[in-house]
Amino acid sequence: MMEALLAALAGLLVGSFLNVCIYRLPRDLSVVKPRSFCPECNQMIAWFDNIPVVSFMVLAGRCRRCGRRISARYPIVELLTAAAFFWSVRYLGPTLAALKFCVFGAILIALVFSDLEERILPDEFTLGGTALGLIFAAFVPLKGGILRLAFLSPTNQIWISVSDSLLAAAFCGGAMWGVGALYQKIRHREGLGLGDVKMVAMIGTFLGLQGALLTLIAGSLLGAIVGLAYIWFTGKDASTYELPFGTFLGVAALGVGFFGEVAFNWYSRLGV
Repeated sequence: MMEALLAALAGLLVGSFLNVCIYRLPRDLSVVKPRSFCPECNQMIAWFDNIPVVSFMVLAGRCRRCGRRISARYPIVELLTAAAFFWSVRYLGPTLAALKFCVFGAILIALVFSDLEERILPDEFTLGGTALGLIFAAFVPLKGGILRLAFLSPTNQIWISVSDSLLAAAFCGGAMWGVGALYQKIRHREGLGLGDVKMVAMIGTFLGLQGALLTLIAGSLLGAIVGLAYIWFTGKDASTYELPFGTFLGVAALGVGFFGEVAFNWYSRLGV
């Protein structure tokens, strides 16, 4: 339990950095310089006003300098990242598998809120995440990949796992691109951006083909239900409103990854 609590603390700090990325990357700003500032008055934030979650509560959600409201997204991202880190280490222990899902969770949380706020899925998380997913596949073998099933006694587990990860990225990303291209040809307007394609490929490297396909199905259903409900309640034009599909994909991937992969691995170790 102590390892999981320390992981949650690390998650709070990582979540604080993710908030910087969510605000700055879509605006092509450096995530290193300058240090944290209020987006309303542009004044630098003192270190004691930049403590994850705590500072938000102490300041009652307002900037100390200008008094403007601080977005609730900041503590939400920090708490979600802490929860993802805690969940990973609690059920997988201090292992490379836990580290993999900590990284995966952090990437997804950043993408969910970046797409929700700006309708942008930064390459730093999609393409960078794809590279990290392939690297993790070499050290944390994917479960039940197609190539692993085809070769019942593989001689090189590492290359089989990496190949499965790459295959999942290529197949799911290619399928998503094909759907988007077909939609554009029929409707004569863009339905899916390349950011969504890259995000699906990234998810494939972490979860494999089965997990990525399940994410696609769940994300599409979630997007249809929540999106249509939102359009109906707000009275927006369904033919022109741009749904944050990456947000729905990210939520679905979090569910598949943490309630599917992580929990399943834990139950498997217990022999349940």
